[in-house]
Amino acid sequence: MADMEKLADESVGLLKEMIRTESFSRQEKDCAGLIENFLSDKGLHTIRRGNNVLVYNKNFDCRKKTILLNSHIDTVKPNPAYTRDPFFPDEGNGRIYGLGSNDAGASVVALIAVSRYFYEAENLKYNICLALTAEEECSGKDGIESVLPEIPNVEFAVVGEPTGMNMAVAEKGLLVVDCKARGRAGHAARQEGENAIYRAMKDIAWFESYKFPKKSELLGEVLMSVTVINGGTQHNVVPAECDFTVDIRITECYTHEEILGIIRENVSSDVVPRSVRLRSSSIPENHPVVIAGKALGLNVFGSPTMSDQALIPYPSVKMGPGDSSRSHSADEYITIDEIKKGITIYKDLLDRILK
Repeated sequence: MADMEKLADESVGLLKEMIRTESFSRQEKDCAGLIENFLSDKGLHTIRRGNNVLVYNKNFDCRKKTILLNSHIDTVKPNPAYTRDPFFPDEGNGRIYGLGSNDAGASVVALIAVSRYFYEAENLKYNICLALTAEEECSGKDGIESVLPEIPNVEFAVVGEPTGMNMAVAEKGLLVVDCKARGRAGHAARQEGENAIYRAMKDIAWFESYKFPKKSELLGEVLMSVTVINGGTQHNVVPAECDFTVDIRITECYTHEEILGIIRENVSSDVVPRSVRLRSSSIPENHPVVIAGKALGLNVFGSPTMSDQALIPYPSVKMGPGDSSRSHSADEYITIDEIKKGITIYKDLLDRILK
């Protein structure tokens, strides 16, 4: 097995090269190539699927179940408040600055390191599949969702996202709905027509005040936020239509279909979901990976943010180096100690499960 200190040093080097390589969602080709070449140079057999890179352990046994290790190689675009070059891996005071360093470059390189550590191991209880995937930030269909069908016998997944190496055992799903309030156009001076904006306001007030009765122990309440609104064309015309968008974060207590049913019973606007793919997720507390995490002293929690867990139809946990509050922020950074700690905890966690 590879030397842990060397793995950590090479992980830092790889992360710096990733920061230098622009990898916006749906534009990950160069970063995927960088990672593919790195893994090949280290003696690992890679499989390229679009902008996704897969690696199976050398002694893969089709009779065994598979542990999926997943993180994403795409980034959002730089926050306009950056004071540093987002594509230069500036290092200082134990930190590495740069776009994607925290979300989720550190998780990517830490999972690569632990996959390298176990790559040639024999007599493991499970196979390992490392999947470094695209389009997480935009929930695209050419990311993890596109490669899952070819990964055999997945028992559970570890999804690399910045959690301070605490273990998220539940995650909220996402439902975005576009609403259209309908009225009747008329002349404002004569107060003709029926004002669609006023109708929209009544529905928006419901979204603001409604509380779903079921509350999750780990994830809390379902949250609804009106985030976009557009209505009217000119000052003297009573608008016939007003459009608004609602962002809904769903717990495991409700399905998307149940949420839609409740909304449609309570508002007069037309309600159209953009997608019902992004489901909430949870894993039983007695699952072996959760038991192993608790044995290592990891804190378990429910995550309000969404990741590729929403698209993985197997039991999964979310954990990785870094801090979620730094994600998408200006002057994003990761510490070298966080990367090293991440590699060690991933290794110790898998040691308890694989051997």
